[in-house]
Amino acid sequence: MNEETIEKVIALLQKELHRGELPIVSHLAEERRDAFIILISTLLSLRTKDEVTREATQRLLNLAKTPQEMVALPEETIAKTIYPVGFYKNKAKTIKEVCRHLIARHGGHVPDSLGELLALKGVGRKTANLVLTLGFGKDGICVDTHVHRISNRLGLVDTKTPEQTEFALREKLPRRYWRIYNTLMVTFGRRVCLPLSPFCSRCPIRNYCERRSVARSR
Repeated sequence: MNEETIEKVIALLQKELHRGELPIVSHLAEERRDAFIILISTLLSLRTKDEVTREATQRLLNLAKTPQEMVALPEETIAKTIYPVGFYKNKAKTIKEVCRHLIARHGGHVPDSLGELLALKGVGRKTANLVLTLGFGKDGICVDTHVHRISNRLGLVDTKTPEQTEFALREKLPRRYWRIYNTLMVTFGRRVCLPLSPFCSRCPIRNYCERRSVARSR
């Protein structure tokens, strides 16, 4: 897929974006660009539905809006507050550890570099890149299951893992699209390009898609 085709695909998906609801973390970023809120919400969102993440994030932020306030909460309180997000007890522990790290090493502020974010326990490349792009407006490519699946399905990349996809996209995707790419793909992946039996009949980019590994569609 050449750059001209990529531009056409992105333009079509941007139109599609306005017809669908934004992912919860992207929605929070539009409301207020706060790196700490983006970080906490992203940690809560892992393996959790958007509506559950939204409510859990709001409940937790009603109790604590800064790392200092969060550290003051008992771990059990955090766990009870964020329930029923997936792995809520582990996430409560992670949130406490992350906040302690932020206070000890960054003066209570979320760092704005990929390396420093990855040094936070429980923060992987997906979370770190999302914080960079949505929390700080910096360039990064956040690859989740939607981004990995659709990028390969389109024929934009040919990779086996999300991490491989990130580095392949860094080489292939024009930098001006890096920050919006995750939001586009997540929205599109939830509404049209489903994991199984995607809606190819009403796909706005079907003329540009190689439909790799699509055994059945609607």
